[in-house]
Amino acid sequence: MAIVSTLGMTAPALAADDFSGRDKLKAHSEEFRKRVVEVTEGVYTAIGYSASNVTLIQAEGGSIIVDTSANPVDAKAVIEAFGDRMAHPVRAIIYTHNHPDHTGGATVFAGDDKPEIYSHKLLVTAKPDIGRGRRDGGDAFGAALPDDQFINAGTQLEYGRVTPHTREGFLAPTQTFDEEEESLTIAGVSLQLILTPGEADENISVWLPHRKVLIAGDVFLKTFPNIAPLRGLPTRPADKWVASLDKLIALNAEFVVPGHMSTLVGVEEVKDALTAYRDGIKFVYDKTMEGISQGKTPDELVQEVKLPARLAQHSYLQEYYGTVAWAVRGIYSQNAGWFDGNPTHIFPLTDRERAEKVVALAGGKEKMLEGAEASLSAGEFQWAAEQADYILAMEPQNSEATKAKVRALRGLGERQMNATARNYYLTVAQSLERGLQASDAK
Repeated sequence: MAIVSTLGMTAPALAADDFSGRDKLKAHSEEFRKRVVEVTEGVYTAIGYSASNVTLIQAEGGSIIVDTSANPVDAKAVIEAFGDRMAHPVRAIIYTHNHPDHTGGATVFAGDDKPEIYSHKLLVTAKPDIGRGRRDGGDAFGAALPDDQFINAGTQLEYGRVTPHTREGFLAPTQTFDEEEESLTIAGVSLQLILTPGEADENISVWLPHRKVLIAGDVFLKTFPNIAPLRGLPTRPADKWVASLDKLIALNAEFVVPGHMSTLVGVEEVKDALTAYRDGIKFVYDKTMEGISQGKTPDELVQEVKLPARLAQHSYLQEYYGTVAWAVRGIYSQNAGWFDGNPTHIFPLTDRERAEKVVALAGGKEKMLEGAEASLSAGEFQWAAEQADYILAMEPQNSEATKAKVRALRGLGERQMNATARNYYLTVAQSLERGLQASDAK
């Protein structure tokens, strides 16, 4: 099978008629079905009412809430779903981490109850995520896609498409800790707050030892983790993530509530999932670091580092949100810098300079455009996008090249299982098409 470049990584070409990835992503949406799950006696989780899960712990004379949904509108829906299972006053709110989809509804849960609000100190001191600017219109969450193109956002059904993720309902923590662990009794409930960095440096997991319930936050999700996000965040520390999962495995939990998606029940099922998740991250990290020490390039490692079958087939390591290839690139850059060792890449040609030479070799812009059309017809969508890019590097307003790129990106997006890749492909295609329409209207 031909090898082409996809999102800056080498990968097998996508077959023109292969929509199996899209079908798997559609099936994954079942994870976000609205329901309230009784995890065990006195512990309930609301799934699908917001981007993240909200957990209710029944306590003496009231309730404890772990994470608060993405905004006040969602928080009200969760409270309605909990019904009489949720008693007032709310005695405490616990943030597992600072992402707005977990902290945006606190004002609604607090009401007039004046609960203590717990987090790790890092939640207060951590720098906010900046992300990448959207000059190209790319959005890994697909918030602006029309309904007939959007499927889900990998770890959640939607991200701000219906109700926004805001800080409007955020309340600042009133109680923080800065150690690895904090043991507390809140309204008669014994619990431990355990620092478990992974997707967020400040992530804490909430452990209820007497009920064997682990509320993990975003350190454990039913998808390969997003170690190196497309949206332009620093690479998450894979080695610390592995250490966090070691802590959680040692608890021997019977029930797990992740930050998103379904709960897990049963000591063996929990151990299997947590162990596979840890082993998957550790395998990618170890193999990438080994390759770095051997002088291998990121491109070589993307081709070589593949999960063994027992992990690649595990339901908790499917690439709905992050991918092994992006993790390899992120870990490489984080530990070995941007340079891949090839001196040709020290001071490379600009995109325009390279494009002018490649287009000339192809016989000119018309020949390159003909080549892009032929690639589209053959289902070679990545090569078609790259051919279009050569022309656009020389003539950013070239409408024919832009149309070819739109078609190529849609071809790539519609065949993706990974939600963030799909959403990014399709939102850029949408942005380019709108640019064409605006130009035609002038």
